[in-house]
Amino acid sequence: MGTTQLETVPEPKYWHLRTVLSEALDSEFTVGEVLPNERELAARFGVARATLRQALEQLELEGRLHRRRGVGTTVAPPRVGVEVGPDGPAWPDASDDTWQPVDSDLSTPPAAVSTALALPRGIAVHTVRRSRVSHGHPVAAELLYVPESSVPGLHLPDAPSGPARARAVLRELQHLDLVAQNRSVELGSARADDAKQLDRLPGAPVLVVTTHFTTPTRLAALSVATYRADTCRLTFGATGGVEIEEGAA
Repeated sequence: MGTTQLETVPEPKYWHLRTVLSEALDSEFTVGEVLPNERELAARFGVARATLRQALEQLELEGRLHRRRGVGTTVAPPRVGVEVGPDGPAWPDASDDTWQPVDSDLSTPPAAVSTALALPRGIAVHTVRRSRVSHGHPVAAELLYVPESSVPGLHLPDAPSGPARARAVLRELQHLDLVAQNRSVELGSARADDAKQLDRLPGAPVLVVTTHFTTPTRLAALSVATYRADTCRLTFGATGGVEIEEGAA
């Protein structure tokens, strides 16, 4: 590996190094490949290790790198596309390979969810938990809130918890006539439980995608999916022709 000298530029040195490193990731490395150690990288680019660390931290924040103790710094997989557009309405599918059912139970939802579902405070609903993984890394965690009145024919398995219960609720939803599926997206901070599932620190930036599932008579279910902001991109429109990839090189 040769030595690459950085040209003199008015922007911060670490930021220029971040750009050079990003180009190297695209041309010289593959997803999952371990980068050389800090000493070798600093020598290659002729910078102090403190400058190198700033650039690596920035690329990690942008989702280009994964840095793990005992493993090193590896090239992260491409961002996961999150479709937010006028696609036809569809219930979450129990056989969808994209999302893995984790669990389901009857529990009291947050007050805002109860209000949206027009339920009195304190009324329990079926809370289905699903997870989404890409290239072996967790990228999203979902909570799907389903009132008991939306699944009157539900027959739960004997198991008190687990994926089978989640799939049973999802299958029963398919019997409802879904007429609209409205999504909204906002930037948020990972709560403690979300952070644990997504392998992030509490407070890390996340994308919160809220989906309202509406039948001809009412809002029948509500989903809150929390995506890692450093691993996802948003696509708008039926063809996904417009993409937002903040921080992605």
